[in-house]
Amino acid sequence: MTLSLERIASPQALSALAGDCQRLAAQMQPRVPFASNAWLELWWRHFREQRVLVRDHFYVHAVRNHRNEVVALAPLLLTERPAVGPLKARSLTFFGSDKNVTELRGLICAPADEGAVTRAVLSHFMRCAGDWDWFVWHGVRRGSDAYTVLSGTENFSWRRETTDYVLQLPATWDEFRASRSRNIKESLRKCYNSLKRAGHAFEFRVVTERAELQAALHRFFELHKRRAEATHLIRHEDVFAIQGARGLLLDLAACANDSERLRVFELSVGGSVVASRLGFLLGNELYLYFSGYDPEWAAFSVMTTTVAESIRWAIEHRCQVVNLSPGTDVSKTRWGASAVTTCEGVLLSPSRRGRVAYGVDNGLRGSGSGTLLGKLVNVARRRG
Repeated sequence: MTLSLERIASPQALSALAGDCQRLAAQMQPRVPFASNAWLELWWRHFREQRVLVRDHFYVHAVRNHRNEVVALAPLLLTERPAVGPLKARSLTFFGSDKNVTELRGLICAPADEGAVTRAVLSHFMRCAGDWDWFVWHGVRRGSDAYTVLSGTENFSWRRETTDYVLQLPATWDEFRASRSRNIKESLRKCYNSLKRAGHAFEFRVVTERAELQAALHRFFELHKRRAEATHLIRHEDVFAIQGARGLLLDLAACANDSERLRVFELSVGGSVVASRLGFLLGNELYLYFSGYDPEWAAFSVMTTTVAESIRWAIEHRCQVVNLSPGTDVSKTRWGASAVTTCEGVLLSPSRRGRVAYGVDNGLRGSGSGTLLGKLVNVARRRG
């Protein structure tokens, strides 16, 4: 199909395409919460950089067909480092270059259109290659049409992969449990029985009302922090120690449309919440996001119980898919989910300036970290 690109000048202009964004996000497979118009606008508000050493430019593009219909969105930003002077490096990346808050990012479009859309985006940015030095592509499923297009593109190279874990759900919880491996069956038996043997009854609650979401999020932040600070457990980072990360979720919970998708799954014992897991209900798919729990209850496997009850809730609400989110660890792989691998790569501008800028950037990130210039650059650079 014949496609053309149109630059969206501002978050306000993107808001005018909210209906198109919602329609396209609903066609993605698997669905993710990071493709909504609200997420993109809030991400820009909380994470954009406007400093001397780093400056972001709103660079979102809509992809239209010959009938002027929006068939894809490319939520891009152009980052300059430093923001002034002739030596600035200019990189194109997708919204979501935060520290783990946006777990999956890339083009927003139907899988069947990814190949044609990728060709159109490539063609457009090659025509203006003097405006950027390198382009980081994210969210390209390995073996897809888009993967084939990029693999055959000059000056493009793949550099890392991300594995997402997706569960296909049967009609009942009993069917689901019966179809799991012996190990997960034993884990489920232990997590439920350990609480019962110790004389503890648990309550599982799903927070859905806008009026209650803010308080539930603050409980989650505290439990996530406690888990991260535990020294006797496998180390986890406190992703929400950053104000922008907390602010994004709190603002999202206050949005009329997106608050309807946000779910906070809580496990309480003795009237106190001991474990919490965030989720997003996206049509008939549930995306399970970050978690937190009180380390004092680790011996009772309260997080396993919370995930199990969340899956049971999804089945009872006729979801067909639970996305366990990216990350290859036993808490996800043991459920028997299917692995979905997406790839990230870099396209260098064909200009000599682009190759030099990318080489200098990589050099400063690596061997230059001990120099004064390297330290200044590392402070400024958390993207790309």
